[in-house]
Amino acid sequence: MTNLKHDWLTDGMIDYEYKKYVLLAYLQDIRKRFDASELFPFLSDLIMHYRNLQQVKANKELYYENFPKSISKADFEKLQFTYKRIIHDDEVMAEIEEIIGFALPQLEETIEEGKELYDLVEEHLEVEEVGLSPIYKNEGYFLFNQDAARDVKVYRYQLSVFERADEKYRAMNTTFVADDFKDISRTFEQIKLDLVRRFKELPNPATFCVVSKLKFPLPQTVLPVAKRIILRKLSTD
Repeated sequence: MTNLKHDWLTDGMIDYEYKKYVLLAYLQDIRKRFDASELFPFLSDLIMHYRNLQQVKANKELYYENFPKSISKADFEKLQFTYKRIIHDDEVMAEIEEIIGFALPQLEETIEEGKELYDLVEEHLEVEEVGLSPIYKNEGYFLFNQDAARDVKVYRYQLSVFERADEKYRAMNTTFVADDFKDISRTFEQIKLDLVRRFKELPNPATFCVVSKLKFPLPQTVLPVAKRIILRKLSTD
């Protein structure tokens, strides 16, 4: 049960013991993911659920901005209507407050475990730009290499900007391009040159090599952590 419904607090039977069972089953599976060094989307989902409960506890209100982009406005408005109807029932609200009182520290503890894993991964990642640095960096490539192996995974990235709650956010989309390799005679620079020859629409692409000293799952862990590191780098350029 690695997915907890966005409306788990109000969905179905609102009963302390039942909701406690649902939450603990979810957190047990999330911890198994962390034990397997798999970070995403599990850590970000935990944080979303935690923030939602904090808002409900503090303001007795739900905020659309706290929900993932996959939740439509229509789904949120339906959830909000259900919740507004519930808050006028003192007995049900007392049950919800008890559930929140149990859930918040449980979520917080699991989030801390995820953050420890995140810090470990980030500590063992080296991110360097390959070759000449172009002015245009909204598109380019990542070259992933792990644990001193020959294998290199090539991803293409593209930056986009979207607005939410009167704020602008930068998002990075990635697409797998190819498997490659590196050795003494084949460097990251040569891989970049081959990409330029193959994809002529990017004559001097921003290219980052991401080297992990330890082996972690690439899609669930190394790729999302590397994206955040590179977004920070690009925002300071």
